[in-house]
Amino acid sequence: MGLPTLEFSDSFLDSPDFRERLQCHEIELERTNRFIKDLIKDGNMLISALKSLSLAVQRFSQSLQEFQFECIGDAETDDEVNIAQSLKEFSQLLSTMEEERKRLIQNADDVLISPLEKFRKEQIGAVKEEKKQFDKETERYYSVLEKHLSLSSKKKESQLHEADSQMSKDRQIFYDASLQYVFKIQEVQERKKFEFVEPLLAFLQGLFTFYHEGYELASEFEPYKQQLQFNLQNARNNFESTRAEVERLMKRIRSAEEDFKAPSCFTMEGYLYIQEKRPLGSVWTRYYCTYERSSKMFTMSNTEIRPASRQNGVVHNTPEMFRLRSCVRRKTDSIDKRFCFDIEVVERHGVITLQALSEANRRLWMEAMDGKEPAGFKFVKKCIELVEARGITTLGLYRTGGVNSKVQRLLFTASTAASDMQLEADAWDTKTITSGLKDYFRCLAEPLLTYRLHKDFIRAASKILPVRAIHALVHKLPEKNRTMLDLLTNHLLKVSSHSDENMMTVSNLGMIFGPTLMRSQEETVAAMMNIKFQNIVVEIIIENHDKVRLQRRILTLRFLYFLSCHIFAHKNSPLLTLSLNSFCFLRDAKALYSCEAEHSHELSFPQGALFSNVCPSVEPGWLQATYNGRTGLVPENYITYM
Repeated sequence: MGLPTLEFSDSFLDSPDFRERLQCHEIELERTNRFIKDLIKDGNMLISALKSLSLAVQRFSQSLQEFQFECIGDAETDDEVNIAQSLKEFSQLLSTMEEERKRLIQNADDVLISPLEKFRKEQIGAVKEEKKQFDKETERYYSVLEKHLSLSSKKKESQLHEADSQMSKDRQIFYDASLQYVFKIQEVQERKKFEFVEPLLAFLQGLFTFYHEGYELASEFEPYKQQLQFNLQNARNNFESTRAEVERLMKRIRSAEEDFKAPSCFTMEGYLYIQEKRPLGSVWTRYYCTYERSSKMFTMSNTEIRPASRQNGVVHNTPEMFRLRSCVRRKTDSIDKRFCFDIEVVERHGVITLQALSEANRRLWMEAMDGKEPAGFKFVKKCIELVEARGITTLGLYRTGGVNSKVQRLLFTASTAASDMQLEADAWDTKTITSGLKDYFRCLAEPLLTYRLHKDFIRAASKILPVRAIHALVHKLPEKNRTMLDLLTNHLLKVSSHSDENMMTVSNLGMIFGPTLMRSQEETVAAMMNIKFQNIVVEIIIENHDKVRLQRRILTLRFLYFLSCHIFAHKNSPLLTLSLNSFCFLRDAKALYSCEAEHSHELSFPQGALFSNVCPSVEPGWLQATYNGRTGLVPENYITYM
């Protein structure tokens, strides 16, 4: 299992889980730092101790054999796998070379010792300095926050405004320190992939010239070295592109409004101060709270600490869970605190009074109970018709963006148009239409390939034969999504057929529409690492459009279901039996995947289910079969004949 991903958004929450993941990275960096020190020590032994050179090289080789790279994320690319495996390859090569060692090792300090020492001092040392600043700002921020929240609402408005302004500055200083620390620690974790391995590669290359059979060994090593250099360059390129995206994400979050909602599996989460009544009055205790809309579960974890026992601002306690009944804003004139609201829960009598961290934070908690959903197809059809009619051969189609003001005006026109919406061809240029089409899909509340199937599509793209797996997942999409996907990918396939003129190959279209049609529910670093797989998924769907068979014909299916039921209800009729037997050859089959029916004429079944009376249907991509005494339709690519 790789290192846990550090999300910039977690810097705003500063949750206990965030602190634990941060500590995992700190432990890993310290382990790397110690390993580099040992590696440098072993390298110096190679230079200074000629008589003990053989022993030093063996120890060095063993160190490489035992060290294991840990990359961020659950999945690794081929480049990352090869880079992680490279140390073991180096170790094996060193063992072979040591048996035939005839010459001294020269220039080891320049190619090995200095780069590693530079990496350790400049990169890992910089992380340690950022940690000191982060720990200092953590201590100061929570101390100032508690004082600020204790201010009475009866103070003058100017004093409260001044206190709020100062608190915002202190909060921003803390956020900046936290974001910068998270950014730096992940940057060093990524840098070590190539800045750590490249000096080792250079050192090994220098050794060849000092061995009796150096040229022969170098010849044998050359193919692997070229592949590894290719992997390292890919890792460097991915690092540069990903780093730019991550840095933009960090800056976007840094400049976010105060009511920024961090990505989370919960509808809302964060710190709240809860009023607890005591015999001599009431106290306000800090809790880390979460709320899940679908189940209405509200969870509180007590994280209150004392200065004497402060540990990075967090402690752990057993959380309390309640089912929410109601939530009401608390007026300031009814309590000597600001940012308060009351909730009622099923498990307790009376109300629980909570204090948010700010007015914007209270608004987020209050708004966590509602949602909205847009819909529509005509706009997409009109855009595709115009592009195919006049601009399908345009150079850089879908890559060249339109003027933002025109694109927004187009989207506004589409959203306010009547059902018989018409787009005047003379009023909109091709770049505006293609940009508007991309923005439409990008701004959907849920992407076309759905959040529910996002991880399944990512896993399918990494398989050896991904087309079948992606085919199966496409048929699990909601019907409207499949229809829209069929419309769009059919158009994109036509666009790619003119790639000689417009330079829009299937690969280029996959890179453009991958993040648009398929995105993670959270805007996180881990999600950005999977952009390469999103591009592959969309590329496969476009390239195999006819094979995947995206769109269903519902009226035909309903007719088939009626006909099937009628035939089997009158199976004793000689005429109907003859018609059925002449219509197809009945066979047995087995399910390759599980499937949940979305319509009454379809069958639900688990993986490995056995079907009888399997025969073709009039609907492309679907078969008629009998399972557990019930006859209906099953996806053709979900079964194999026995």
